Amino acid sequence: MSGGVDSSLTAALLVEQGYDVTGVYMKNWTQDMPGLKCPWAEDLADAKRVAVHLGIDFEVFDFQKEYKHKVVDYMINEYKAGRTPNPDIMCNQEVKFRLFLDMALKQGADMIATGHYARVENGTLKLAKDANKDQTYFLYRVTDEALQKTLFPLGEYTKPEVRKMAEDRGLTTAAKPDSQGICFVGQIGIRDFLSQYVEQVPGDIVDRQTGKKVGRHDGAIFYTLGQRHGLDIGGGLPYYVVGKDMDKNEVYVSRDLQDQSLWRAEIKLIDVHWINGVPLEGIYDIRVRHRAPLVRARLINSDTLHLDEPQRAVAAGQSIVLYDGNACLGGGIVL
Repeated sequence: MSGGVDSSLTAALLVEQGYDVTGVYMKNWTQDMPGLKCPWAEDLADAKRVAVHLGIDFEVFDFQKEYKHKVVDYMINEYKAGRTPNPDIMCNQEVKFRLFLDMALKQGADMIATGHYARVENGTLKLAKDANKDQTYFLYRVTDEALQKTLFPLGEYTKPEVRKMAEDRGLTTAAKPDSQGICFVGQIGIRDFLSQYVEQVPGDIVDRQTGKKVGRHDGAIFYTLGQRHGLDIGGGLPYYVVGKDMDKNEVYVSRDLQDQSLWRAEIKLIDVHWINGVPLEGIYDIRVRHRAPLVRARLINSDTLHLDEPQRAVAAGQSIVLYDGNACLGGGIVL
């Protein structure tokens, strides 16, 4: 129970369905930022209030050390290498559906449940009813063994339905806003967070087409493929980031939206994870980022995708997730 409406309603529904429920708040690694306090204490208090309201036991699992190593350090190191990671995906893989699951089972639980918008059937991960809130993209690295021990009660509901159901049950979190920003820090930008851990080394912004220096930046680490804002280059048509050289600390930009560096028709995947075994070569739907529309692609040799239509700003380090109908098959990380 994170202290939000989704996990609150999840607990309430399970109680109503006759389960013996224990609410658990995961104390993950957190950090206050200048001018912004991490809201974990308030979230913990909200989760406790809901547990009391429902009459269920409540515990706190402390994963701060493990979370810092497996999620936070991973993210920082990926950015230092010039890639664009997704810490929420790593959190699900390493913490929620590994550490949390293992500890819950050791303490006598038969299953775990979360407030994710997804569905699971016999170890197969499937799209949620609410396409706008579907979270299978973030869950593609979870194992089928973990999914067989997991309940997703909200998979059959839309977000408006969830809020209405929480309100009807008198849950204090019914109208609580969804959390935004970095999952373990709160409502701050990635640049502000990274600035606490990496040295800001100024460098040149170079026009890829002309080779001319058109601006300066505070560090190539802070920029990602396709980025338009934050370049601080005035005059004329907008520039877009089309590449960067971490060794030279240079960021490359272009005003041409059709610049070939911005588009990928073939994607090589590394660190591939398939939930229910390696899928056959063939045509599948893929999602190149959360909430991006599904597009068609051919899977070759279990780690290479040929796209029917080139996709824009597919950055190294991002995840690509494959679907067969409403089943999430797994995916990999862009090379």
